[in-house]
Amino acid sequence: MYEQLTSLDQEPLDKGWRWLVPALVAAAAASGAVLFFILGEPIYGGLFVAGFVAMLVAAFVIDRRGTKAVETETVYLPDLSLIGASIGMADAATALTDRLGVLLSVNPAYRAAFGDEAVAATGGQAIERLRDDAWRDGEADSDGWDHGGKSFRVRVRRSGARGDMLLWRFDEADQPDFLTIAAQRVAGATGERLAAAGVLAVLIDGEGRLLAANKLFADRALGHIRPGSEPPRFTDMVATNEDGTLRLLSEGEGARALRGVHVPLDPAADAGAGTLLLFEAQEGAGVATSSNVQVLLEMLPIGLALVDRDGRFLTMNKTFRTAGGIGGGDMPSYPGDLVVKEDKAAVADSVRRSVRGPATSADLPVRLKHQPGEPVALTVAGLRGLGEAAVLLLLKDNSEEAKLKRQIAQATKMQAVGQLAGGVAHDFNNILTAIIGHCDLMLMRHTPGDSDYDDIQQIKSNSNRAAGLTRQLLAFSRQQTLRPQVLQLPDVVSEVSHLLKRLLGETVELVVKHGRDLGSVRADPGQLEQVIVNLAVNARDAMAAKGGGTLTIHTYAVRAEQVADLGSEILPVADYSAISISDTGSGIPPSILGKVFEPFFTTKEVGKGTGLGLSTVYGIVKQSGGYIFADSKVGDGTRFTIYLPVHRVEEDPEARAPKARVPEPENELWGTGTILLVEDEPMVRTVAERALTRHGYTVLTATNGEEALEVIDRGDEIALMISDVVMPLMDGPTMVREARKTRPDIPILFMSGYAEEQLRKSIDIANVAFLPKPFSVQELAEAVRKVLAAK
Repeated sequence: MYEQLTSLDQEPLDKGWRWLVPALVAAAAASGAVLFFILGEPIYGGLFVAGFVAMLVAAFVIDRRGTKAVETETVYLPDLSLIGASIGMADAATALTDRLGVLLSVNPAYRAAFGDEAVAATGGQAIERLRDDAWRDGEADSDGWDHGGKSFRVRVRRSGARGDMLLWRFDEADQPDFLTIAAQRVAGATGERLAAAGVLAVLIDGEGRLLAANKLFADRALGHIRPGSEPPRFTDMVATNEDGTLRLLSEGEGARALRGVHVPLDPAADAGAGTLLLFEAQEGAGVATSSNVQVLLEMLPIGLALVDRDGRFLTMNKTFRTAGGIGGGDMPSYPGDLVVKEDKAAVADSVRRSVRGPATSADLPVRLKHQPGEPVALTVAGLRGLGEAAVLLLLKDNSEEAKLKRQIAQATKMQAVGQLAGGVAHDFNNILTAIIGHCDLMLMRHTPGDSDYDDIQQIKSNSNRAAGLTRQLLAFSRQQTLRPQVLQLPDVVSEVSHLLKRLLGETVELVVKHGRDLGSVRADPGQLEQVIVNLAVNARDAMAAKGGGTLTIHTYAVRAEQVADLGSEILPVADYSAISISDTGSGIPPSILGKVFEPFFTTKEVGKGTGLGLSTVYGIVKQSGGYIFADSKVGDGTRFTIYLPVHRVEEDPEARAPKARVPEPENELWGTGTILLVEDEPMVRTVAERALTRHGYTVLTATNGEEALEVIDRGDEIALMISDVVMPLMDGPTMVREARKTRPDIPILFMSGYAEEQLRKSIDIANVAFLPKPFSVQELAEAVRKVLAAK
């Protein structure tokens, strides 16, 4: 996939081979003697020896004149057309991306499965973890990744001559083979339990051939079958009596009568393939209500029920009761009693047609009374030869599956919106950096009292407000810069309690409760206070309709065994410190509860809410490694619960307390030296250049990574390199790695609107500092001074 350009001169012969020369001369002389002996002419033998020696001398002279090897650098040029043709031959979905997951080449199978969607956007955090692991370890695999209703095995390999690309392969998982699984169960432990209950169980295919049988059936019906012979047909092993019962041919005319029932493995598959179960006829009991049938129904993992010719329930298993929301009391009379009013007629009509018509099966979408919001599939199948049972009902409890699908859809949507919000905020930060920087430069030329001074201050103030809005967008997309510290949740609540009392007003009572033995957590205290304030303000607005209420803030410890008892599919089993914020307001309807964390979603009147409060809370909690859940009941209030993992590493107590930032005096921000500024945005590059020049530095500029490397190659003395992270053609980290090959000690200051912690995880470069955008002139000067002082 790469073209390799090399230049190598011929190497001289190894000195160790030169002892062969005398031996070859002796061999030539011997050969000449042989020729003389054969031809009888001494001249021919002499000419042969002389020619051979001349060739040896010529080879020796050429060898001595050989030049030394000239090593040249190998240049690798990516050939994307060749790459595309190569991966296009793969059957599985295959893609080649760069470090960040941006598509470079895909095959038709990938486009059919995911469209033109980038790898990083297809699977959220799971794909991001695979990408990071593969970049760090060279390869990463994952089984059971679900996307678009399908399950994939994902394999990622770091590839390319420089190891700067990732090769992805998505193999769709094989669908389960119902017949194979059923054969294993019939011949295994399930068949043994059926045999213990007196049930003869066999599995047949669509043509009536025997596929598997339990031991009881094998002992009674297959004893005369020779091992290794062709599997018999079911009709060759049983016969039908006059009363419709069955008997085994191996037991003769006086064999005991058996009742048979056919249970389809998959209603959508071949109607003839399934498990045919045989029961011994019992006197005085209906086949459908016999103990054997009930034992069978209770053992099967799907909800099954039998209905008579009048459409009434005869029996049902526990799984059917659970799925249908039937309690421990009497079972309902008719199947229509389980569904909502709108679906009763359809269920009754389907049961009636199955009783009177041919023995077929059909799926019917219905809504159950106890769960009207989740449609389920009710399979109605006609039965024959099972006594009073005329219809078989199959019902599966797929509430958990539907819940997981909703959660995956919600997570995917939040991930997509978060990426959009982060990209918008990043671009907007560049604009704000230019506006704030130019305001600072103009304020250097104006003093308080000038006619323009107040106008400039107003522009800067509004720009800072806009910067706060972009921080909210970055918080939702989990890309803002946090300053995490090890702290205790009760301390954070105590710090913010005084502010909350003023915000909540006289009509809302604040109640604070603290549990015992709370573990330390690692989070940004300022951002955590913002989370509490946002939730408290929302609670105040929710209680305003009732004229007030009570806001309760409760901190408590949650142990790993308690998390396991919760059975949550989202919350990993670990120790957490939790904080719950509950109110007595009007509550949130179920139709809205799943949307409260989406950006720009609000139920407030126009002009009274941006819709970013709860989305900011969600982003801060997730970026801090925590989880947030919302529970609400209309009329009773709402509770938000935040789980933050316990931080186990004990740190210096002095490091836990936030240190006040003391700005340096203006005269201490002046400096000397040459700074290389690399920024692709002209407006940001201009304001940064002017700001650094005003503080005494000599500034060299470059618009991209390639230009910066050319400046470095000129040999100028550079004290510091300031660079943006995301740039076209060559990004900042790649440029720095190349620059440090010739200047390993040059300090780096990265500028970026993304989170510092996220960048440090993806940028494995020593001796670098970060400056978040947007920044002021003074913040830029302080960052430069700090980096240069640390040299």
